[in-house]
Amino acid sequence: MQTNRLYFIDAVRAFAILMMLQGHFIDTLLDPVYKDPNNTVFSIWNYFRGVTAPMFFTISGLVFNYLLLRAYAKGDDKPRIKKGLFRGLLLILIGYSLRVNLLSWFSGYFNPYVLVIDVLQCIGLSLILLVGFYVLLKKHSYLFSVVLFTVGCLCFITEPLYRDLTLENIPRFFANYISKSNGSIFTILPWFGYSAFGAFLSTIFFRHAHRERFQLLTIISFFMTGAFLIYGSSPFLLALNELTGIELFERSANYNYLFRRLGDVLIIFSIFYSLERFLKRSYISKIGEKTLSIYVIHFILLYGSFTGYGIKRFLNKSLSPTEAVFGALLFMVVVCFIAFHYAKTNAFLYKLNRKVMDKIKPNE
Repeated sequence: MQTNRLYFIDAVRAFAILMMLQGHFIDTLLDPVYKDPNNTVFSIWNYFRGVTAPMFFTISGLVFNYLLLRAYAKGDDKPRIKKGLFRGLLLILIGYSLRVNLLSWFSGYFNPYVLVIDVLQCIGLSLILLVGFYVLLKKHSYLFSVVLFTVGCLCFITEPLYRDLTLENIPRFFANYISKSNGSIFTILPWFGYSAFGAFLSTIFFRHAHRERFQLLTIISFFMTGAFLIYGSSPFLLALNELTGIELFERSANYNYLFRRLGDVLIIFSIFYSLERFLKRSYISKIGEKTLSIYVIHFILLYGSFTGYGIKRFLNKSLSPTEAVFGALLFMVVVCFIAFHYAKTNAFLYKLNRKVMDKIKPNE
């Protein structure tokens, strides 16, 4: 089977990481007096900022599972499985390390905030879960697709059941992956749902990307499905509630940000996929290949990982809109410059990955 590189995904990743940079900078440093939900400009900015995380999770599932399927087609998926497991564990480790404050540790103070779960831990655990689904179902291709789609739907529809979960009797280390009561930014539920949907999309790309007019049909399908999810998913869930009498559908429809955000992601995919021929080997695609480095650098500079001294410490919630906008632009340029010319996070990850794989091979 012919398999094609999904060039548009690198561009989407670049767009997502740049949105994250400006979003974190402005949200952290803008004076709260300017965060007026009745202000049109702020409302538009806030809405599009909310698309960033769903994009990351969906892309991670799509790319990771696509590579697994491609390796399986070549009859050599074991190294890819091991790389995936190792990468997932390494992302979890990096996620925790970025919240470490070594200066406070040296002074004898351990802040339990280091156990808070953020995007890297959730993506890392999502990759591990996808490996599990893949290993169980790789020989049943269409069942694999159905299971991924079903899991994504269940993660979203059941969100009201675990929205306010506390898990007080479970150790905080584990509870933080499910509950936000201790300050976790992300939890594996519902966010794994986006990774599952991304993995589902990868099965479609893998089977049909080589077909004639696949790109055109996919662009149209992404746009139409995205529009339906944004404007029609809530009425659809309410209709299911009336048809089945299951209250959960109504509760999900009344707080339906998950399916709507998935709709946003699909429309963004359709836009970038339609522009793919202009994006191949472009500078923006290169940014998409450095997302981990960019994420780590921005976290250190903005939030002060390891030392506690970041931009937030000095300018927290103090900037005017003009200062925040120009500051965000400068921040994006500086972080990307460091990522391209000095940082080796991605290279370190791949080099470490290869070393671990080389040590594992002789024991097989």
